[in-house]
Amino acid sequence: MEDSAEDDLLAEAFLEFMRSERRSSDRTLANYELALRQFRQWRTPFKGWAALTADDFRAFLFDLMKQERGRATIRLQFAALRSFFKWQTRRRGLKTNPLLDVQLPKREKKLPVVLTVKQIEQMLALPLTQEKSKRDAVWAPERDAAILELFYSTGMRLSELVALNVEDIDTYTETVRVFGKGKKERLCPVGGVALEAVQRYRLKAGVHSGALFMSKLRKRITTQAVDDVVSKYWRASGLPVHLTPHKLRHSFATHLLNNGADLRSVQELLGHASLSTTQIYTHVSTQRMKEVYNAAHPRA
Repeated sequence: MEDSAEDDLLAEAFLEFMRSERRSSDRTLANYELALRQFRQWRTPFKGWAALTADDFRAFLFDLMKQERGRATIRLQFAALRSFFKWQTRRRGLKTNPLLDVQLPKREKKLPVVLTVKQIEQMLALPLTQEKSKRDAVWAPERDAAILELFYSTGMRLSELVALNVEDIDTYTETVRVFGKGKKERLCPVGGVALEAVQRYRLKAGVHSGALFMSKLRKRITTQAVDDVVSKYWRASGLPVHLTPHKLRHSFATHLLNNGADLRSVQELLGHASLSTTQIYTHVSTQRMKEVYNAAHPRA
């Protein structure tokens, strides 16, 4: 009982350290307290914090995985235990930290949400077929159609689209000059349908120089306004996922890879500095491939 009481006091001292010196939030403190308590309940009989070995924690990890706990939940639980033992080695004279030799499951990479080609086509048809809002400029449907078409045709970022000027689009070479992160310039090819949409908007709105996409006050459109445009047509389309400009960018990259584009070319089109950033889209393509395989192969 005395050892148990001493171990309780040790845990309380650690939580007080997190509260007073680390200024941890109430939520973090609650998570850490729960993690310590759950481990003690699991390790029965509990032989004291100082007597625990790496094998104890590996067994605990294995048991959590058998329970099909999420990786994020497991990592959070072990973050509390690791902090506790790190504190013990620095403040309470514990000679070795048994958790240094315990390897945790890697973080799950969340795959980007991607629309199908059919969903994209459904979305792109909306601006010129929907009834125009009375609050919009008369050329707003043409502008909105051009915005959506350019997003999907080039895969550019929201900030890049807002910054476009008329002279950045070359209809003869069918390219658009884009200034990405760090003002790094790149040329992106533009599809014929998107170019036609841009030309239709420019003629209707009388946009001949300066900012390409304008608000109804004839000032450069803001990122928030473009985000609102995309959300407006998402609501009208009835798509199952909340559409954002970035999801159009995800869809652009994934559809290219699904149709045979090489990863390096997609990296250049997206303006990624590192190829590893682009590789997330190969995971999406592989996931789709697995779904097709599992549905079609008789022995999948």
